[in-house]
Amino acid sequence: MDSLDNQLNYDRNHIWHPYTSAINPLPVFMVKEAHGCEITLDDGRVLIDGMSSWWAAIHGYNNLKLNKAAYEQLGKMAHIMFGGFTHEPAVNLAKKLIDLTPDDLQHVFYSDSGSVAVEVAMKMSLQYWQSKGQTQKTAFATVRKGYHGDTWNAMSVCDSEAGMHTLFHASLPKQYHVAEPKIGFHEDWDCSDLEEMKNLLENSSQVIAAVIIEPIVQGAGGMRFYHPEYLRQLRKLCDANDVLLICDEIATGFGRTGKLFAIEHSQICPDIMCLGKALTGGYISFAATLTTKKIAEGISSSAPYVFMHGPTYMGNPLACSIALQSIDILLSTDWYSRICEINEIMCNELSVATEYVNVSDVRVLGAIGVIELKKEVDMAKMQSDFVDEGVWIRPFGKLVYIMPPYIIEKQQLTKLCRAMLLVVCKH
Repeated sequence: MDSLDNQLNYDRNHIWHPYTSAINPLPVFMVKEAHGCEITLDDGRVLIDGMSSWWAAIHGYNNLKLNKAAYEQLGKMAHIMFGGFTHEPAVNLAKKLIDLTPDDLQHVFYSDSGSVAVEVAMKMSLQYWQSKGQTQKTAFATVRKGYHGDTWNAMSVCDSEAGMHTLFHASLPKQYHVAEPKIGFHEDWDCSDLEEMKNLLENSSQVIAAVIIEPIVQGAGGMRFYHPEYLRQLRKLCDANDVLLICDEIATGFGRTGKLFAIEHSQICPDIMCLGKALTGGYISFAATLTTKKIAEGISSSAPYVFMHGPTYMGNPLACSIALQSIDILLSTDWYSRICEINEIMCNELSVATEYVNVSDVRVLGAIGVIELKKEVDMAKMQSDFVDEGVWIRPFGKLVYIMPPYIIEKQQLTKLCRAMLLVVCKH
């Protein structure tokens, strides 16, 4: 076995990590194992996890029930093609998702990642309008500062001006982008917040297939929490102008915002909903796109009478079994009280940062805590400082944020928050 230095050297020279350079990459830390809310590095240091592995590991690491679900399914089959076959885990998971989501969502399409779930949702929207003879409805509308993934069409509905995909702006399909919601979750509602979207839909609905939006929380586009009334009124606008509504719940689903799904803050049902990340508790990449009978029957009643999409790992039985167990673990606990406790601790601890001269905002919603700085952070330096403090927090842009596993203990969460304050204060 190579030494740790040799492995890190090889990694640096040959492995391209996300959102970094191939020739001058951000530093990485070698992980030996992870249990609960703790990540153990190869050099023996132990870090409290503040990221849930990008929102996904809501039950922490090495959960015995999830391990058992994976082991038992591996003894039967790890994978089987979904074309021409089905299996019990896929059927049971579909039933579970349909039972948990709004009544109108009755059809489930599985895929292997969140970005692909978004691609599927967009493709469904286009094919639905094709089936209705409205072939001119080929565009999508969205809000700025949004994020829906890194695949091609998903990038086209991310922020085209200030987002991470501006390099590809000239080549991407051209979509309609309006001002992001400005009114915060806890602020007083003002209908003017929706004015630009209202004008767009009233004037261009003849060419718009759907609006796609992250409900309540704009994640990687800025960790912004907007007013639930925006989404409620957007649903009405879409209905009035014959435009579909896609809600991207990939980051927000399964309790993160204090509701099982973020759409519940607004009590609306989208035409299409995308799920991923926490769906399998962070164990394996998997996603689902849910839609209504109206859309499924529309697509299926007009040539070519089928939905032309089929990821190789669609309906993967291993992922379905783990997802079922992850949802059961969540629902068998008082998850809502747990999220409220996390929320309260973060509110109390992070409020101190409002007094820092380099901080522009502090906000908390559900199990998401954000400190927004006035200037962009030195990511490599700040990341290293967090590791020195014994925590795993990965900032980006002007944002230092945490979304810990739901099982996190009070002292662990307190340490996370205080490390945020200490490191932010130094920068």
